[in-house]
Amino acid sequence: MAGDVSVAIDPHVHSEGSYDGREPVELLLEQADDIGLDGIVVTDHDEIDESLRAAELAPEYGLVGIPGVEVSTAAGHVLAIGVEERPEPRRPFDETVETVRELGGVAVVPHPFQRTRHGVRKRRITDCDAVEVFNSWVFTGYRNRRAKRFAENEGYPGVAASDAHSAGYLGRAFTEFTVPDAESKAEIDGDDVVEAMDDGSAEIHGRRQPLIRSAHHYLVGAGRKTGWALSRRAPNIL
Repeated sequence: MAGDVSVAIDPHVHSEGSYDGREPVELLLEQADDIGLDGIVVTDHDEIDESLRAAELAPEYGLVGIPGVEVSTAAGHVLAIGVEERPEPRRPFDETVETVRELGGVAVVPHPFQRTRHGVRKRRITDCDAVEVFNSWVFTGYRNRRAKRFAENEGYPGVAASDAHSAGYLGRAFTEFTVPDAESKAEIDGDDVVEAMDDGSAEIHGRRQPLIRSAHHYLVGAGRKTGWALSRRAPNIL
């Protein structure tokens, strides 16, 4: 008999396809299965190829396959979850949100208001499908609490995510989505999860990374980003 089925998803994860990621999607998927998640969304920065591959491989690990990408908009970052094409980077925020919806996905604002991490400012969030109200990489709980209050006041669904850049940090925060009228987890696909995310039928779970690890993450990420940017510019320098 069909009924409500819950699935645990980490909707904000980075692979080696991202300038600040470390590991192949196969390792991320294996880890997700080992720790009891039902799926992850690989959301590399402005790159979607590895996420598409992860979504295709996910069923081999007993996981739900959900593609996505973290898009750099003119106002800050947006998670495009459930899309199979990458929205054009650096476009206006509202235009990007609309594009994500046209592509069949949901637009989630990650780590909002955090300028050092390209979070969208409060006044620029005029429309979205959900807000990341728990990110395990924030330095203190203040940022998460502020994001949660904003989502509640504005009526946006909230999600929690690890924002993991390596397999060991997967699942430190995740979202439990409820899919109605399902026989079992085995019959749930990515479209079902995206629909549940859009409906707001979710429960957040998570704990923050230790402060020293968060600080190290920021420093290493900044160094990798600089190196990546220089490598992209190198042909024009020579």
